[in-house]
Amino acid sequence: MPLQRCLEPYAHWLFHDPLSGDSLRIVPERGGLVSGWRCGGRELLYLDAERFADPALSVRGGLPVLFPICGNLPDDRLTLPQGSFQLPQHGFARDRPWQLQELAAGDGIVLVLEDSAETRIQFPFAFRLELELRLEVSALAITLRLHHRSADGAQEPSGAMPFSFGLHPYLAVVDPAAVRLEGLPERCLDHHTMTATSTAEQLARLGQGVDLLASPVGAVRLLDPLAGFAITLETSAPWDLAVVWSDPPRPMVCLEPWTGPRGALVSGDRRLELSPGQSQELSCRYRVAPLA
Repeated sequence: MPLQRCLEPYAHWLFHDPLSGDSLRIVPERGGLVSGWRCGGRELLYLDAERFADPALSVRGGLPVLFPICGNLPDDRLTLPQGSFQLPQHGFARDRPWQLQELAAGDGIVLVLEDSAETRIQFPFAFRLELELRLEVSALAITLRLHHRSADGAQEPSGAMPFSFGLHPYLAVVDPAAVRLEGLPERCLDHHTMTATSTAEQLARLGQGVDLLASPVGAVRLLDPLAGFAITLETSAPWDLAVVWSDPPRPMVCLEPWTGPRGALVSGDRRLELSPGQSQELSCRYRVAPLA
């Protein structure tokens, strides 16, 4: 299943499984973006093609990567022992060019992002981030490996590297108002007001637009009855928070795995840290199944 360079409908790399017909479209220079995931003959990721065509605009679609923060920080500032740093919403990973490689086993790809002079202006650490995506039977398995490399060079700042990590998949649906979600707790955090609220009341407004954070105790299932299929997000701690976001009239609903809430690097709530030389591995999986 070698990677193929394609120019239509836009320049991208195609990873295709000839047995299942499933495939991934990847645009590494646009934030390591997985712009398409075809599974069981259906395209599962929404992409705003018109917006994507303008590199000056942020992408609305595909599978953006959130690192080293999820959401935003107060005043977009990260204060560390090394100083105060300007860090935009969701971090910089979705805006940086990544390296793309095919996995040796031939069942997927790995995207690699390393620190640079530009990233250290915003985040004063040396790191290597690998995002591995494997096509499984009716599923996409995702593994993150993050290594704090600051110990590798005397010029780099010392101390623990704080971070959060998330994915922002735009799951294509027929009509957000008809979508149902199962597996979320009764209460959630409304990102619009930053207050606790009823999850059921939030989900009833999917067709109007929602942005919520929840702490499920297991898998979360998104059902699209108009399309006749369901997508299940399987996670494991500490990558086990779930964000649900809709943006009508776009025909999509985002079901996002996060490690920590907005502001985690400042508040300390679920903040992850790596000492120099340490690594962290996180994993999740999206499974696809027809509705009975």
